[in-house]
Amino acid sequence: MNQSTIAEALSAAEREAVLEYTSGCFVLPDHSPHGPDHWHRVRRNGLLLAGATGANRRVIELFAFFHDSCRETDGWDIEHGPKGAELALAYHAEGLLPASDAELDLLVIACRGHTVERTHADATIATCWDADRLDLPRVGIKVDPQYLCTDAARDPVVIREAEGRAVVG
Repeated sequence: MNQSTIAEALSAAEREAVLEYTSGCFVLPDHSPHGPDHWHRVRRNGLLLAGATGANRRVIELFAFFHDSCRETDGWDIEHGPKGAELALAYHAEGLLPASDAELDLLVIACRGHTVERTHADATIATCWDADRLDLPRVGIKVDPQYLCTDAARDPVVIREAEGRAVVG
C-alpha cells in the first residue's frame, strides 16, 4: 500500500473547517437533497467502504464535502462537479486544504467525474463515486449495483443499509 492509501481521515478540526468553507459556498437551501445532510451520508458511506476498498479516507471525506458544494440547482447541473474541483483547488491554493498534492489530484478527478463517468480504476476515486451513488434513494432513485464501481458497494447488505440511511436521512 502506498502512503496515500493508508492516510487517516480528517481530524475533527479539519473536518469542521472544510465543512464551514463548503457550506459557506453552497447557494441552495440547507434542506436541498444535494446539501450538507447528503454530504455527511456520502462521507459515512465512503468511510464504511474504505475498509474494504483500501481507499484514502482523507480524500473520501474531502470528496463528500466538495463534490456537490457548487450546485446551482437541484436539477440537471452538469458543471457542478468541475466547479467543486475548482473550489477545492482554490482552497488548496490558500494553503487551507488538508491534503497532499497526490490527494488533491485524486479529489479533483473524483469531483470532476462523479456525474459523467461510469467507473475508475483507482480505488479511492471509485469509492468516492460509490459513496455518492449509494445515497441516490434520497431523490427516489433505487441503487442499481450495475452502476457501482466496487465489489464492496455492490454487497446487498451495504446497499440496503445505505438505502435506509438515505430515506431516513
